[in-house]
Amino acid sequence: MPKPKLIAGGTMAPKSMIEQIQEYSQGVLSLAPAIVLGSGFSAAHGVPGMWPLGRHLRDLDIDPTWDSEETTQWAAFSDQIDVGVDLEAALGRARLSDRQTAKVVEATRTFLMPADLQAFNEMLADRKTFPLSRLYQHLFNSTHRTVDVVTTNYDRLAEYAADAGGFSHFTGFDYGHLQIRARDPRTRVHYGRDVARTVCVWKVHGSLDWFQDSFGQIIGARACLETPPTYAPVMVTPGIDKYRLTHGEPFRTIFGCSDAALQCARAYLCIGYGFNDEHVQPKLIERCETTAAPLLVLTKELTPTTKSFLARGRCGKYLALEEYAGGTRAYNTDNPNGIEIPGTAIWSLPNFLNCMLGDTT
Repeated sequence: MPKPKLIAGGTMAPKSMIEQIQEYSQGVLSLAPAIVLGSGFSAAHGVPGMWPLGRHLRDLDIDPTWDSEETTQWAAFSDQIDVGVDLEAALGRARLSDRQTAKVVEATRTFLMPADLQAFNEMLADRKTFPLSRLYQHLFNSTHRTVDVVTTNYDRLAEYAADAGGFSHFTGFDYGHLQIRARDPRTRVHYGRDVARTVCVWKVHGSLDWFQDSFGQIIGARACLETPPTYAPVMVTPGIDKYRLTHGEPFRTIFGCSDAALQCARAYLCIGYGFNDEHVQPKLIERCETTAAPLLVLTKELTPTTKSFLARGRCGKYLALEEYAGGTRAYNTDNPNGIEIPGTAIWSLPNFLNCMLGDTT
């Protein structure tokens, strides 16, 4: 971090905004923050977000076996997408049947899987592809043995980043090609007597490699590019059904673990997360507003929900960075309306890490 300069009379010059950002951010990182990943994080790696997914679902063929009510509800959903309604709202307004919901889940997995695999191939070609790996390495450059990641994403980028960094990862399932749910959320790999440094990825909406058989048993099967016969993907799509489906396993256990991670964290780093999910933000917002746990947000564009939360003035310590005219716009308690930082795109994770930890290029 640049040293403050002396001005006439021997007093210290006010710190620049970049210096303030560095000081605050390095303080957050020193507290081993819980990391919250949203769809904006995955979008930076080419994984489609909710808008292209909505258009893909809209263009699906109508199943000829649907009855008239199902056809009517699907048309209503498609009309909502056509007029620009976001995917979650469109699915929430349509009353899809169970088999239509299953179709949406399978189509979502099929649509996202190629981008997930492409990200994996890029990681194989260059282990430095994922800036998240560098973040993990920095956080583990301490006595900490666990980093908690809470994510609403289905993809496996957080896990790939752990692999690329040489760390173990745990998603609530035992290890191996055919995984059953772990009995203990503290399950870890050991090297002799030493516990491996582990990234715990709490996937509150499911994963591309989770499946349920016809008897209701949940498994993890990472090698399955396609959904196995007689199985269904375990992924909770946007809309009203996500609140019904998440009452069962494995989500009850995952929610318990994610809530515990957020409850115990001393700081929070949100990357591409829009504060639009009722499964994550209540605990996060409560902690930030009642304990003054420092919050750091990196995103391409702050959502209205995020701005509304910060504008309430109850979050005691926060820094939010978003893209602005080729540079960055920064928000904190001293600058609630934001301040422009031209020519410096530190809202993006790679540039942020270069600014905080030094440029490795």
